[in-house]
Amino acid sequence: MKKTVSAIVAMALAATSVVSAQSLKMIDPNPDPSYDAASGVTGNAAADRSTNEGGRQGKKPESGSSYAWQLIQPLGLQEPTTIDTMFQNYSRRFVPSLVSPAYATTGNYGGPGRNLIYSELLPMSDFFFNDAVLHWIQLGSKQKFYNTRIPMTLLSYNTAGGREDEQSRLYGVFSGNFNRRAQIGGLVDFLYSKGCYDYQAVKDFNWGLSGSYMGDRYEFQGYFNHWDRMGKDNGGITNDLYITDPAQLQGGQNTIQPKSIPTNLTGAHNRVKGQQLYLNNKYKVGFWREKQIDDTTVQREYIPVMRFVWTLDYNSGERIFHDGIKDDNKFWKATYLNLDGSHDCTSYWSLANTLGVELLEEFNKFAKFGLSAFVTHKVRSYKQAVDTLDRMPELPEGLTPYPYQTKVRPSITHNLVYVGGQLTKQQGSIFTYQATARFGLLGPVVGDVDVDGSLSTHFRLFGDSVRITAYGRFSNTEAPYLMNNFVSNHFIWKNDFGKTRRVALGGKFKVNRTGTLVNIGVENVQNLIYFNADCMPVQHSGSVQVLHASVGQTFRFGPVVWDNRVIYQASADQTVIPLPKLSIYSNLSFNFRIAKVLGVQLGVDCDYYTKYMSVSYQPGTMAFYNQREIECGNYPLMNVFANMKLSKVRFFVMMSHVNQGLMGNNYFSMPHYPLNPRRFQIGLSVDFPN
Repeated sequence: MKKTVSAIVAMALAATSVVSAQSLKMIDPNPDPSYDAASGVTGNAAADRSTNEGGRQGKKPESGSSYAWQLIQPLGLQEPTTIDTMFQNYSRRFVPSLVSPAYATTGNYGGPGRNLIYSELLPMSDFFFNDAVLHWIQLGSKQKFYNTRIPMTLLSYNTAGGREDEQSRLYGVFSGNFNRRAQIGGLVDFLYSKGCYDYQAVKDFNWGLSGSYMGDRYEFQGYFNHWDRMGKDNGGITNDLYITDPAQLQGGQNTIQPKSIPTNLTGAHNRVKGQQLYLNNKYKVGFWREKQIDDTTVQREYIPVMRFVWTLDYNSGERIFHDGIKDDNKFWKATYLNLDGSHDCTSYWSLANTLGVELLEEFNKFAKFGLSAFVTHKVRSYKQAVDTLDRMPELPEGLTPYPYQTKVRPSITHNLVYVGGQLTKQQGSIFTYQATARFGLLGPVVGDVDVDGSLSTHFRLFGDSVRITAYGRFSNTEAPYLMNNFVSNHFIWKNDFGKTRRVALGGKFKVNRTGTLVNIGVENVQNLIYFNADCMPVQHSGSVQVLHASVGQTFRFGPVVWDNRVIYQASADQTVIPLPKLSIYSNLSFNFRIAKVLGVQLGVDCDYYTKYMSVSYQPGTMAFYNQREIECGNYPLMNVFANMKLSKVRFFVMMSHVNQGLMGNNYFSMPHYPLNPRRFQIGLSVDFPN
């Protein structure tokens, strides 16, 4: 607690010096920085799905203003984004609403979780252990670059709980310009949460460096991110009655301390660490043109015609599962390697080089679109546990027989080659569009196809701005290597899964003035790979269709703001893709100012989704599987909050899960994993120029 108090005092002192400092002008068109108005996606998912929603380069803000952007693969097109300085709904970042209104979680802040909104769920990655903690690690898809008039630092700290269930997070972003063309930045993110229940503590540490140079002929954008996450996994509580009806288990005693509830595992923990180095280099070839400014002034400007691109993308990851408690063995259906405990290690690295050439749009009146071609060479390598036990002639007593005649290879390296092209129109008053296609030519990805595109138009209707976007994607891609080959103490599989085929189509309709956003789409998935009730990967032999429709609507009545988002989903096969049919996020707040300097937002918000046969979590693989016994949902999670902002200082107070015990006690987002009980949370953010 001393560290907590010190951190708050330090930031308060820093804030005092900021009040009189020069104001930093930010471009932040969205009232809620965690909400992507273009896609209707919240939180990190919005950043992660930006490549599928089109990429408009757009014009840079006027001279003297600060702005931010993200990169769209494979060639590094720029997508405008926001600088996080808004205080409305600031507290939302520390509850499940951060991700989505339907979020399956092990309970603890920073713990494994899965977004239940299918249209926002990303395909399984090459190193699938990252997927369970996607929202807590700094992957490149979240990377922002800034161009600021003066150096900028965004520093925030939040805390909750007491000595037994302390939760804290320190997050800082720095960016500074050497000049109007060159910039350097840094990020630090430290999260520590003991958890409200036993054996679920989490410690995350992310840090990164970034930089950019935007010259007339040469452009560079690059970053290095490192993450190291360690979390205990308790396997859930032993009996859900400890939450729903504790009197049945305690001789009539109707209350129990969360830390006193027994858990299935007491010694298991997962550690996931990794790093990413990304370098994007562009050299433009063109000509100089003179532009008449007035009668006496002629300005020379460089007009790029073509652009050569070289991109380097290095990724590495390591997952370690350790459990030295022998009594935990009863939790597992099989033990293959060691009865004394588990120490599974799986590692991965990849290095991709992409060379591309682009014909740029608008270098003359006939160049109405941009056209590019690229080739990518990728090397990837996996290393897993080695079975050193001699299984012949006798199996040691207590060990499970090896399930295959041949063992899984402990290491393997692949060489992959892709070719592709991109068609873009990023400038224009009527239509903008993008289409990207990539084809696998060499290695296990031979025959892979990945095509996505979008078309947008905007117009004025009754004095308001209206935008309509159509989007689509087709992919036919290999199964991740670890879905076909995996070895650990408690899980071993060897599969020969084929390619998964996806076809998705949809459209969005957005009206700025009324705060309306409609998104309707459908996807057909063939040969989907998922984890069954035995926590083993299987491939569905047929097709599954998923229909989704979402409506976002904001109502304003003077100082009262009512923000709503409703998502409907229909899965043709709930055994393969289990989804809640209806998910709702609603936020009712009262917004005002005190003495014209203190902005205040008082309100209550709620996450809700209907009952469905829930996914569950397997600590031994860090995977979510489709169990078929217990339903979860039909429980509103409500939070009462006050968000405030004074000059460059943002802070909040919140009572999360305020409705605990008022609307039943079945507050599970997954079987045996209850949500955090009611707790008080506070947070502080200082946004200051240096």
